[in-house]
Amino acid sequence: MTEVFRSGFACFVGRPNAGKSTLTNALVGTKVAIASSKPQTTRHAVRGIVHRPDAQLVLVDTPGLHKPRTLLGQRLNDVVRTTWSEVDVVAFCVPADQPVGRGDEFIANELKALKTPVVAVVTKEDLMTDRQRMGEQLLAVSKLGDWAEVVPCSAVNGFQVGLLADLLVARLPEGPPLYPDGELTDEPELVMAGELIREAALEGVRDELPHSLAVVVEEMARREGRDDLIDVSATLFVERDSQKAIVIGRNGDRLKEVGTNARKQIEALLGSRVYLDLRVKVAKDWQRDPKQLRRLGF
Repeated sequence: MTEVFRSGFACFVGRPNAGKSTLTNALVGTKVAIASSKPQTTRHAVRGIVHRPDAQLVLVDTPGLHKPRTLLGQRLNDVVRTTWSEVDVVAFCVPADQPVGRGDEFIANELKALKTPVVAVVTKEDLMTDRQRMGEQLLAVSKLGDWAEVVPCSAVNGFQVGLLADLLVARLPEGPPLYPDGELTDEPELVMAGELIREAALEGVRDELPHSLAVVVEEMARREGRDDLIDVSATLFVERDSQKAIVIGRNGDRLKEVGTNARKQIEALLGSRVYLDLRVKVAKDWQRDPKQLRRLGF
């Protein structure tokens, strides 16, 4: 008897900073989505591909669903709703270390209208050392909706990550692989390089800056006559001169640190030495301007 092979799409949804990107990376086994403690780190649907002998699971990491204050926020929410209407199974992520709140309830109510099966995932299990509180959190999440499953897991220590994959795969249709063996994401390298730069720039900055920061990679090409070196030119866009000063830092020290950290990640991505040229420009109120949003890729 031939073993059944399943293939299809699952998406992670949840409020900002619920651990969706970290969990995506843990399931794929490598970094395909940038992760940060800052809300709205993920700004588009990122696909990571899990290859198994019995299945190919394509994970779609989405931006955190939130109450939008800008046109950018509205468009990020549109990405989430479009994605969960097109997948085979939805994983609803709620962090273990934070009480179930109005944001979780809002998302749960929207998910109730879906015909797609929903697995509730209590993320960041490693941060919950009190077993009784963990039990109370699982019960609170269970009460939010009629979920197909409720499973706690941790992307940090790997607790029940394999079980989560099994639960998602079980809800995929039978079918052949959708991507070639060994391919871990369908993200273009240019886009991934820009995301790695933005991730490096988000570390250690003030709370108001993450929403205002966008990165565009203008050029990524092997240097003429140098097979071992790739030139990458990118611009970091902010909304105000004061934010530009934060990103650059005193005597340019902060921007140098961002460049160093991002370059290491991009070199790992491309498997080559990289010369990274970064610039910082002000695009006033770009989050609210349709023309600037289009120019910045939103």
